[in-house]
Amino acid sequence: MPEDIIIQFQNVTKKFGEHVILSNLNFEIYKNKITTILGFSGAGKSTLLKIILGLVHPTEGAVYVLGQDLSKLGDFPLREFRRNFGMVFQYAALFDSMTAYQNVEFPLKEFTNLRPSERDHKVRHLLTSVGIDDFGMKKLPSELSGGMRKRVGLARALALSPAIMLYDEPTTGLDPITSKMVNDLIVETAEAHKDRGLTSVIISHDIKATLKISDFIAFLDRGRIVEYLPAKDFVNSNHPLVQEFVHL
Repeated sequence: MPEDIIIQFQNVTKKFGEHVILSNLNFEIYKNKITTILGFSGAGKSTLLKIILGLVHPTEGAVYVLGQDLSKLGDFPLREFRRNFGMVFQYAALFDSMTAYQNVEFPLKEFTNLRPSERDHKVRHLLTSVGIDDFGMKKLPSELSGGMRKRVGLARALALSPAIMLYDEPTTGLDPITSKMVNDLIVETAEAHKDRGLTSVIISHDIKATLKISDFIAFLDRGRIVEYLPAKDFVNSNHPLVQEFVHL
């Protein structure tokens, strides 16, 4: 697999029983770029994300992530391999009983041998980098705004210095101002980690934000990639479904 390709789908089909969710997908996601998977509800976006994470395996075909076919890994190697991913969930998915600080510290305690002082330095650096101050670090998720929860979720996702950041509908349920803040943060994060080749994959239905922040856009419809273009060319696609989506 070429060095600039970090995720590759080869003839991927996913079925649940007789129901086809993804059908013969062939496309690549490039290193150091922001790629957004767009589509209407029910298009198969969430299943595609689960396949990238190795949570489900293709019925047919193969997906290579960092050159590795995840379906060939056993449970423990797959668990270790997932350290290459940072995941920002739709509603942040923070631990309710932990403060912002403790949420970000959690993966460092679970997966590293850092000394307490080293963990403290890293947690504070991560939270500060996404705009959470000392006062905010002490708050529980219920005491944070939606935008602040997203910031903490992003800091936690970055804790293990992942190669790939995955964003699941990052602006769902947020007001326009907070949505813009989250989208700006995605771009800022990609830029801040560009030297180490951070790749960002976003699942979204927000066409306006997608056109602004993405390098590449794939449009998924009923389990098929019907268009995959650089963002600057996507708006000029001749595909009728893409045009319908762009002009909603």
